[in-house]
Amino acid sequence: MKFGPVSLDQAEGGILAHSVALPSGRLRKGRVLDAADIAALSQAGHDSLTLARLDATDMPEDAAAIALAQALVPNPEAAGLVLRPVGTGRVNIVAAGPGLVRLNVPQVHAVNCLHPAITVATLPDLMRVDPGAMVATVKIITYGVPEQAVVAACSAGQGAVRLLAPVLRTANLIQTRVDPQEDGRKGHGVTQVRLDRLGVTLAPVCVVAHEVPALAVALTAVEEDIILILTGSATSDPEDIAPAALREAGGEVAHFGMPVDPGNLLFVGNLRGRPVIGLPGCAKSPALNGADWVLERLVCGLPVSPSDIMSMGVGGLLKEIPTRPRPRRQGESGTPTEKPD
Repeated sequence: MKFGPVSLDQAEGGILAHSVALPSGRLRKGRVLDAADIAALSQAGHDSLTLARLDATDMPEDAAAIALAQALVPNPEAAGLVLRPVGTGRVNIVAAGPGLVRLNVPQVHAVNCLHPAITVATLPDLMRVDPGAMVATVKIITYGVPEQAVVAACSAGQGAVRLLAPVLRTANLIQTRVDPQEDGRKGHGVTQVRLDRLGVTLAPVCVVAHEVPALAVALTAVEEDIILILTGSATSDPEDIAPAALREAGGEVAHFGMPVDPGNLLFVGNLRGRPVIGLPGCAKSPALNGADWVLERLVCGLPVSPSDIMSMGVGGLLKEIPTRPRPRRQGESGTPTEKPD
């Protein structure tokens, strides 16, 4: 591609690099100039312009952007995505429904390393999105790029972007009470909001005594796709009430603890093929916590192993919850505060 100042008598067919105001209106950058444009520019007193002119081996920005977007998402419907060309070398990739962004990160990096004018910007891998959210955008920075580079980018990025849609459709939250006045409505309401975002139906409020036998009986009665446990007193050991009740009900505790704060006191397991999450106490707040990451992945059909959880520590939130009675930060006296959950 050639770029630079050109005399007006040589400008027809060139791509206008910068917008130009005229008495009759405005010629926008990116416009391919025709004879009428040249006449209007001459009448306005212009004798030269900055133009771009593609070489025979170049691909125009819009065509290049569409080609790359179609390579990144070869089957938009199957990928849960929509491709939206918007001109000026850009195609937005948008979520068709709720779910988790799923990227082949090395492929995206490979595309971005091929040519400086070929770019793909995305949300983080496994980020939850609502319908209509922009998952990624393809942008060709210059007015054209070598076709060979576009072909290489399409090959490198083939199928790199998709959406993991929810596959679990129902959930049951079992809460335990320490306070006899606890009715479970707050925890149920907050959990319902979390699940609504993924289109998951939550069973009616279920509150039982904070005892192994009572919780085990409630667990055995669950028929929903995923089981959530929110205890009246935070689970602080793998042998505590909730993990013990899960084992008594015939289930398995796969992992206890999480290097994400808030969210430390989480456990995961399974019962009769159903995933089970022992929610940390911070799940009573609507603020994002580590349990959200685990819940979202399981609902969208992505297995969560102990190693997956233990690898979540880098970028592990470190967010304070306003409703927390004793914040993580030390007080002015320097006395350490309560262990986070």
